[in-house]
Amino acid sequence: MNGDVIGAIGGGLVVLIGITAADGDGQVEWAADKICNLRIFNDDDGKMNRSLQDVGGEVLLVSQFTLYGDARRGRRPSFVHAARGGAAESVYGRVVAAIEAHGIATATGEFGAAMQVSLVNDGPVTILLDSTKAF
Repeated sequence: MNGDVIGAIGGGLVVLIGITAADGDGQVEWAADKICNLRIFNDDDGKMNRSLQDVGGEVLLVSQFTLYGDARRGRRPSFVHAARGGAAESVYGRVVAAIEAHGIATATGEFGAAMQVSLVNDGPVTILLDSTKAF
C-alpha cells in the first residue's frame, strides 16, 4: 500500500459488494435499483424516507469477496461461493455502470487489491442486502 486514494465520495453510501458465480444481469439490476432507491436517508421530519437519488448522494462501491466467507464449519472460512477474478470483476463493473445509469456518481476501489477503507458512519445505518433472498 502506497497511501494513494483510489476512490472517494462526499455524502452517500459505502457499499461493500460480494459477488457469487451465479450472479448475472438480474442481480446487477436488482442491486443497482436497491442501492439507488432504498429510502434510508432522513426527511425533514427525521424519518427514513429519502433515497440516495433524493438526497443527491454518491456511492463508493468496494468489492469484498470475503462477504461470502462461510465459517459454519471448522476454523477457516471457505470462499467457494465467491466468484473468481475475471467473472467477479465483470459483474462488479456492470453494477458500477448500472448505478451510474441511475445518475449516481460512483467511485470505486481497485478491484482485487488489499485496501484500507475509511468512512464516517453517520446514522448509524448498516443494511445487508442479499439478492439470493430476492429471486
